[in-house]
Amino acid sequence: MSCCGPNRRQLLGLLAAAAALPLAAPSPARAQPGSLVATDLEVVTITERSAVFTWTTLGPDADGNPLPVETESEVWLAPSDGSGLRLVFGDPQPTAYHYAEVTGLEPGRAYRFEARSQGIVAAPAPNVATRLPNTPEAQGVFTTLVPPPGRLLRTLALSNDIHFGEEVSGLITAGLPPGVRQEPGLAPYPEVMLTALLDDMHRPDRAVDHLLLAGDLTAEATPDQVRAVHTHLANWGAPGRDWFAARGNHDRPHLGSDYTDCSQYLDHHDCWGDSFTARQQLAAFEVGELRLIALDTTELDAPGGTVDRSQLDELRDRLTGDPDRPTLVFGHHPVTSESGWSNLAGRSFILDAANAAELQSIYRSAPGVFLHHAGHTHRNRRTRPDLPIPVEFLEVAAVKEYPGGYTLLRLYEGGYMLNFYKTRTEAARRWSTRSRGEYFGLLPEYTLGTTADRNFVVSRDLSGVTAS
Repeated sequence: MSCCGPNRRQLLGLLAAAAALPLAAPSPARAQPGSLVATDLEVVTITERSAVFTWTTLGPDADGNPLPVETESEVWLAPSDGSGLRLVFGDPQPTAYHYAEVTGLEPGRAYRFEARSQGIVAAPAPNVATRLPNTPEAQGVFTTLVPPPGRLLRTLALSNDIHFGEEVSGLITAGLPPGVRQEPGLAPYPEVMLTALLDDMHRPDRAVDHLLLAGDLTAEATPDQVRAVHTHLANWGAPGRDWFAARGNHDRPHLGSDYTDCSQYLDHHDCWGDSFTARQQLAAFEVGELRLIALDTTELDAPGGTVDRSQLDELRDRLTGDPDRPTLVFGHHPVTSESGWSNLAGRSFILDAANAAELQSIYRSAPGVFLHHAGHTHRNRRTRPDLPIPVEFLEVAAVKEYPGGYTLLRLYEGGYMLNFYKTRTEAARRWSTRSRGEYFGLLPEYTLGTTADRNFVVSRDLSGVTAS
């Protein structure tokens, strides 16, 4: 990974904090009988009528090392004001990487629950993200959302950070911290995770109308990587109609002999631009009355973000020319000051401060803008705007590694609901579990986000958005 993490001082601090943590290594031995542990419980998704639970089952080998153990999945649940849990989800298909989606719930109601395997109740991992007293995992209670009023109009999936072509996940600099590779004999993990993403997009229970990809679709934008990821997407749907993509810093023009067959950009070559859009070029689309704007926020040879003058001017012209049209803007780099101080790599990792200030000023003149979607930090995080504007700034966790998923944006006449989902093929669940060990096991603390970062409702007049 060439440009994607903290600086040296921040990295040393991270490594020092994690130095005492043990690393679980895979072993070919068999787990010992009668010693099952159900762990890593996460209430990932909470909608108005459903909830998604994930957990892992492990057992020790002869040397005490933890190994995945395949067994059944159950969820027991009841309204919190009721008595006695009842079985609401049961899957006898053995797996070590459990994914249970419970449906048929009531909006705005609290539920008690237990996730079980072989009668053993799953417990959250020893992570602050799921062990704090007010988390659903620690309380054993969650409350469903109340959707906005009015009809459901459209459903979009927000995604980013596939890194197609990457071979080692979790590297920051000079081979540190120890990265995670795919298990021998299995398909490359970016391909596994992209395939799982597109598989979910086709399933009727997600009912996705459009897919947005906010950058870092490739590892280093080689011709093969760009062609491969574009082919995957084109086989799923039509660009500019079914899916829309923005460039990330990994997709930037590159130097070197591997790129010389691609179009020249200054002294670089831009393979991404040959298949997607030219560098620092805004792309605007209209889906019914909904406007989608993809920004190229990439610098030429650095991980931070910038938007050049021509792109900002075009954005201002488009938004102020039709200021009330419901509009979603997406680009790779986060925008707000809160994102700058709260991400591991600091302020230099996000959009340049002057650009960020101007971008938010433009939004103040265009009341139709309701959401700005970014990637880059590989985490689920809502941050506050720097100006008093009614725009949600949302960072979505990476597709390519734990927690491995996307956010569904459901637009209603009276607002919108956002929910993060993990991808759910067996291969994706296996890799997501394996990659949660990145950063010495600290990755969940940073990337999962709080329940409120992953699942929330915003009231907003979107009656002008036509149904799909």
